[in-house]
Amino acid sequence: MGMSIELGREPAPGWLYPVLAGASALCVAILVYGLPPLRPDFGSSALPALNAGLNSAAGFCLILGYRFIRRGQIEAHRRTMLFAFALSAIFLVSYLVHHAQAGSVPYVGPPGLRAVYLAILVPHVILAAAVVPLALITIFRGLKDRRPQHRRIAKITLPVWLFVSVSGVIVYLMVYRLH
Repeated sequence: MGMSIELGREPAPGWLYPVLAGASALCVAILVYGLPPLRPDFGSSALPALNAGLNSAAGFCLILGYRFIRRGQIEAHRRTMLFAFALSAIFLVSYLVHHAQAGSVPYVGPPGLRAVYLAILVPHVILAAAVVPLALITIFRGLKDRRPQHRRIAKITLPVWLFVSVSGVIVYLMVYRLH
């Protein structure tokens, strides 16, 4: 069963989404794990807390935007979802800066919670790579007023994006606050 994504008048080939998701994951993996830390002492930075705050705010905006569209408040929905996207974009830049400086940050919390941490982290990382092209396509379709196509992909994008936002905060708490 192939997935067809319409980017313009012609549907994009079914392989395009997996390629975009894979390329996103590869770029983030190279930036986070493939480069040596610039400043190993950067681990005490405020960026992880900022990132958790940005994820929380984006998640709140996603829920608010969903409520707006359910009430037929299209303009409020549009503004709120664009703000959620802006928060997520700022998060991504801050996240990449932090990991370029600090490198990979290991889990040092209670050993009994390591399995829980990994059970949250693995889908978080996979879906974080997938949400970038999903969000871009969803926003593009919404701004172009392609409502049927927008609704179809938004039903996938919203839960994925919301999971990534919430699980990002949980990962932050488990890495930086559980000692």
